[in-house]
Amino acid sequence: MKKVVVAFSGGLDTSYTVMYLAKEKGYEVHAACADTGGFSPEQLRTNEENAYKLGATKYVTLDVTREYYDKSLRYMVYGNVLRNGTYPISVSSERIFQAAAIARYAKEIGADAIAHGSTGAGNDQVRFDMTFLVLCPGVEIITLTRDGNLSRQQEVDYLNAHGFKADFAKLKYSYNVGLWGTSICGGEILDSRQGLPESAYLKQVTKSGSEILALGFEKGELKSVNGKEYDDPIAAIREVEAIGSAYGIGRDMHVGDTIIGIKGRVGFEAAAPMLIIGAHKFLEKFTLSKWQQYWKDQVANWYGMFLHESQYFEPVMADIEAMLESSQRNVNGTVTLELRPYCFSTVGCDTPDDLVHNKLGEYGEGAKAWTAADAKGFIKVNATALRAYYSVHPDEKR
Repeated sequence: MKKVVVAFSGGLDTSYTVMYLAKEKGYEVHAACADTGGFSPEQLRTNEENAYKLGATKYVTLDVTREYYDKSLRYMVYGNVLRNGTYPISVSSERIFQAAAIARYAKEIGADAIAHGSTGAGNDQVRFDMTFLVLCPGVEIITLTRDGNLSRQQEVDYLNAHGFKADFAKLKYSYNVGLWGTSICGGEILDSRQGLPESAYLKQVTKSGSEILALGFEKGELKSVNGKEYDDPIAAIREVEAIGSAYGIGRDMHVGDTIIGIKGRVGFEAAAPMLIIGAHKFLEKFTLSKWQQYWKDQVANWYGMFLHESQYFEPVMADIEAMLESSQRNVNGTVTLELRPYCFSTVGCDTPDDLVHNKLGEYGEGAKAWTAADAKGFIKVNATALRAYYSVHPDEKR
């Protein structure tokens, strides 16, 4: 009997895959749920129960939340990564690490094949397939939903006919919940002229007025929230999410280019990423040099794009990570933010590495390290290239 590992989320496509491979193809099915922080304990227990009902020989949960943080999230904070300046690459960044966990498990048990439930119309098929091709060369990849172009109703009918009666009703919206945010698809998102109503969001606004949030960083990593120290960065992220989501912070709509070439639109709610990145970027303005900030922006944009487009294993990614980590050596301090319903603003920061306060001078107030004559000479020399150009082309002056 051949062994197959199914990347099992508990949803319709992967449930169909487990049952079909077990009943129709006679595989020894290992259902593996790779958790990067998006599943609750209750969901994981339900996944296990359903996997065995569907015919799986074995079910495992592979907790890779800390690996996801160590190998991805912290670099996205270092780089202030927002795709198209908007989207914190929420759930999509998790897929590579889920796929990698599945691949490791498949190798561990000597699986003949790996299966996933992605369709042929999205990015996830690329992320799963490419990861498996790199980490498990020679292992067969099975994609029943994609290969059969199956509809939801076909899969539901098959499951019902074989006694599995779980509710897979088509909802107006589909949600993908992760540690770094929740994506929302369907409904008004399919109409480019519309936005999402309040009822579409999973986390409702429960706070009014305003409050101050203090986020402390050490070498670019979040270490404290409102004065409370955290050894576990995952717990710190969850705390920021709980505080910010109560104000509806981090909601937006992202429109971008997919890996397969078409454009896609997705709604999201991601309070923690937007607050943490906002505070971190603000702190860097005080602690990094002009050119550190400039070049970090360039490579971080590439890093986010490559991560989104399933190029995590491209060797240049490790090089970019090394540069991003090196840039954080002086990014220390506490940033205060003011939170209000649906928005936040930066207030100030307390950092031992503050480049604003120095012995040379205060902007707009007074110079201590140069004289008026020095300033005049600097400005005159700085204008040399322009003066030379317009002396030859006076007609081009604007």
